[in-house]
Amino acid sequence: MSDTTDTTGTPGTPAADGTAGTTDAAPALGVRKAAAAPPGTRRDRSPTASPAPPPRSWRDHPLRRVTPWLFLAVPLALLITFTYVPVGNMVFYSFTDWDGVSPDRDFVGAGNYTELFTRPELFRVFFVSFYYLAASAVQIVLALYFATVLSFDVRFRNLFKGILFFPYLVNGVAIGFVFLYFFQDGGTLDSLLSWFGAGTDHAWLGTPESANTSLAGVSVWRFMGLNFVLFLGAIQSIPGELYEAAQLDGASRWQQFRYIIAPGIRPVLSLSVVLAVSGSLSVFEIPYIMTGGATGTETFVIQTVKLAFQFNKTGLASAAAVVLLLIILLVTWIQRRIVPDERVDLV
Repeated sequence: MSDTTDTTGTPGTPAADGTAGTTDAAPALGVRKAAAAPPGTRRDRSPTASPAPPPRSWRDHPLRRVTPWLFLAVPLALLITFTYVPVGNMVFYSFTDWDGVSPDRDFVGAGNYTELFTRPELFRVFFVSFYYLAASAVQIVLALYFATVLSFDVRFRNLFKGILFFPYLVNGVAIGFVFLYFFQDGGTLDSLLSWFGAGTDHAWLGTPESANTSLAGVSVWRFMGLNFVLFLGAIQSIPGELYEAAQLDGASRWQQFRYIIAPGIRPVLSLSVVLAVSGSLSVFEIPYIMTGGATGTETFVIQTVKLAFQFNKTGLASAAAVVLLLIILLVTWIQRRIVPDERVDLV
């Protein structure tokens, strides 16, 4: 009894003849194999089981293509409502005889454009724009000079930047009233000149030449800050290593401006010229507030406003506005063809 119990009682213990306990050794080997398997391996996975799909990314979401248009919806709606729709209405009114008040709008075809081009006095006001065009050239030169000087390490340069840019932030109507008292007879300018013994009997806004020159000078004072900021930003975007290399080579300030600054700001300079020409053709605020277009200071825009609201010729005024728009687009296109916007590589 004791021998039989010893040979068969313990599972997995080999019997004396080598046959007992064979069936119990297999599970033990299976346990060791399972322990040797790599972690995370499923032993019960069937051969036909498919892998789990990867999580869906936002790049594959259908709303991803719609999201940019959702952000652009409000700006595009405002742009179309307050820019393109009024321009379309202006073009439509230019082919009618609408007076701006009555609901009747009779179609006259190209009659307004024929009247506009057959009346030379309507285009004579463009000669006034030459005063502002010359003032724009002075404005660009001064803005470029101050931007170049203040781009270097100068004392109180932040103060001077604020002083130069401040006039551009002031409302144009307020500037017109301020300089109206400045140029009037016995005003601020005459008081300043009297301190130096100069005569004060000159009517600054009394003749076409002096009035247009004075108004053009006011426009230089007001809009120079915009060009100054544009030039200053363009100059500061030039890598500083170029200035350091130029100083090591013994380059002067003028040579740095000629060979580094001027080529580096060429696109911004071209933009300033385009803005100057278009602005000189569409001057309105300062001459309208200070003189109302009197004494030979009437510009094309002031004339258009008078045609629409003083003589109730909205159709003719719309045609004049369309012509002015086409002239500005044509001048801009010619400028871009003459001076193309090329990429500048200073390195």
